[in-house]
Amino acid sequence: MTFKQKFDKFLKKKNLTTTNNRKKVGILFFLTTIALFFLFVLRLGYIVLIGNVGDVSLKQRTTELYKGSEVIAAKRGTIYDRNGIAIAEDATSYSAYVVLSDSYVQGKTKLYAEKKDFSDIAEVLHDKVGTSKSKVEKILNTAYDKKVRPYQVEISAAKDITLQQKEAIEKELKSRKSKGLYFNSHPSRIYPNGQFSSHLIGYADIAVKNNEERLVGKLGIEEAYNDVLKGTDGKITYQKDNYQNPLPGTVAEKKAAVDGKDIYTTLDSRLQTYLDTLLTEAYKKSKPENMTGVLMNAKTGEILAAAQQPSFNPEDKSTLGGKDFTWLNLLLQETYEPGSTMKILMTSAAIDQGVFNEYESYQSGQIKIADTVIDDSDHGAIGTLTMRQALSWSSNKGMVMLEQRMQDRWQRYLKQFGFGQSTNAGILGESPGMLPEDNVVSHAMTSFGQGIAVTNFQMLQAFTAVSNNGTMVKPHFIKEIVDHTTNKKAITQTEVVGKPISENAARKVREYMRDVVENKDYGNAYGKYSVPGYNISAKTGTAEVASDSGGYLQGANSYLYSIVLMVPSEEPEYVLYLTVKLPKENDGTILPSVANPLLKRAMDLQDETVAAPETTEKSTEKVTVDKFTGMSSVDAANLAEKRGLDVVVIGNGEKVTAQSLKAGIKVLPNEKIILLAKGENAYMPDVSGWSKADLVKLGSILDIKVKFNGSGYCVNQSIQPYETLTDKKSITFTLKEND
Repeated sequence: MTFKQKFDKFLKKKNLTTTNNRKKVGILFFLTTIALFFLFVLRLGYIVLIGNVGDVSLKQRTTELYKGSEVIAAKRGTIYDRNGIAIAEDATSYSAYVVLSDSYVQGKTKLYAEKKDFSDIAEVLHDKVGTSKSKVEKILNTAYDKKVRPYQVEISAAKDITLQQKEAIEKELKSRKSKGLYFNSHPSRIYPNGQFSSHLIGYADIAVKNNEERLVGKLGIEEAYNDVLKGTDGKITYQKDNYQNPLPGTVAEKKAAVDGKDIYTTLDSRLQTYLDTLLTEAYKKSKPENMTGVLMNAKTGEILAAAQQPSFNPEDKSTLGGKDFTWLNLLLQETYEPGSTMKILMTSAAIDQGVFNEYESYQSGQIKIADTVIDDSDHGAIGTLTMRQALSWSSNKGMVMLEQRMQDRWQRYLKQFGFGQSTNAGILGESPGMLPEDNVVSHAMTSFGQGIAVTNFQMLQAFTAVSNNGTMVKPHFIKEIVDHTTNKKAITQTEVVGKPISENAARKVREYMRDVVENKDYGNAYGKYSVPGYNISAKTGTAEVASDSGGYLQGANSYLYSIVLMVPSEEPEYVLYLTVKLPKENDGTILPSVANPLLKRAMDLQDETVAAPETTEKSTEKVTVDKFTGMSSVDAANLAEKRGLDVVVIGNGEKVTAQSLKAGIKVLPNEKIILLAKGENAYMPDVSGWSKADLVKLGSILDIKVKFNGSGYCVNQSIQPYETLTDKKSITFTLKEND
């Protein structure tokens, strides 16, 4: 029997005919369908009863589907000058795009761009916003000719368009009957003055977060005070129809936006604009690596004008990042050796210590310290000098002689003047500078401004001790912060940061500084600086510039030149400090060309900028104290400063280990807060003028017993300013009531 016959016999025996097989498959399919139907009914009933599919709530999902929300953008605060003139304010900018899809119509009206429109669009954009006509046409033609034509194409070069430019473009294209060009709106920041203390003010730019465009500060005050300026966005929630359109009358929730606070700086536009102009002209003429200029109120520390070159125009972002551009704020973030302007501090300290005799004479030239010979710039050609002439002639030897007499006391004065520590001005990344190496040569070199690294603001702060009769005040550039939501103000008060020298020493040095410009024989800037009708105190500086390869740069103009001027000499209203680094052209007129006209204008305006009585208005808005412990000491100090607190940092540790005010409490603005940053060394601060309550807090945070003689405010301390606190167990303060 063949295999086929055997197989047929098997099928017949099992009744596996084609007809029977079809019946069985049909029955099986029917039963499966019934089973699946019942499973579906059971599952549907379960979902209806429970209301969930897995972890997803159907009710919540349905609500979300028909629920819409929009963010209500907060207005970024405006930055003003001291007189209420806007420096930085919110606006709307536009970017251009062209619709290419022929589906974009309204009835029978075509709203898209056809190929014949491309030339007009490119030409109008070129005329109104300066884009390249050929590049725009190329972008449009390339997109149009693609196999799958895009719905629209962005014109990347046509952005940051103003409302006026947008309206002019629309008007021109309408007159040409060209269609298809449209605009997206974006939040933007405008700077009406253009280049205007640009590194100090900074700029804000667009950042995208959660698909929302927001302005974020990128530099200067815009960055450092971003949390003050930005405000808090609001939100509106409503119901939508099937087409995702809002249904009228269905607003379920509306949270209003809280606009950012406005910042009033201490800058005066009339002086700032003039300084920017003068410094730009001097920079172009002298071709240096950089220049800086700051005009400060001598009594309060208010910065009235501050500029640096090279600079930038925040209205033109293309100026950012060029070959001459620097992100550094040269006033706070760059350190340098200041040179001979340090001699006024050396002289004042020597007078204060009783080791200066203005009539004492010596032979100029050179002096040897250890194995190093220190020369005068003229190598002694001037001959015999008195100690008074040592300042006006700028003799290095004379200054070293004074430093040697003072021994270690001069190093303490450097700390009292604020060197080696941040001024905590409020700008991110401020440098603390660097004190000299601990050897006799470096110590001697600091007497004439070499061997020490300082910032511009540190020099300005130290100069106030001389200009303000011994009382040193902190330079600051924020006048007040205004919250228009609550109508409250946080007003910056003048902050005394020490009394490193006596009133007598300050007045004497200012008198000697007049010789620099008035003494025909011994004034090294005789006849160069003048303000008609006023006596001026001045000191020039010529500092060697460190080389990246070690040592100092060599060459005729391989120096940092500077000048500090105090006007009028008798009771200064202004301190002006200018620097120019490595000029290629230097005929001696660079700094006078800035100083003389600026100071004349300042004195002409003094009734409005300085002599006007200082406001006695106090802020009524209390400050909530942050938790500073664990933070970087620099960041903590900057944050405390922004909050409006009077911050004192003790110690050189990287982190804050203790704070005198408890986190979370509310205090009045300008309340003193002490931050302890334990490190290798902690030095006693200058507590002149401190209240008894603040001195008690100081003792508590330092774990030192405090004793008091008298009542009122501190006039003397048993541990002198900037003495080390190591192993100190107690301190006595002498208090006296203010007159």
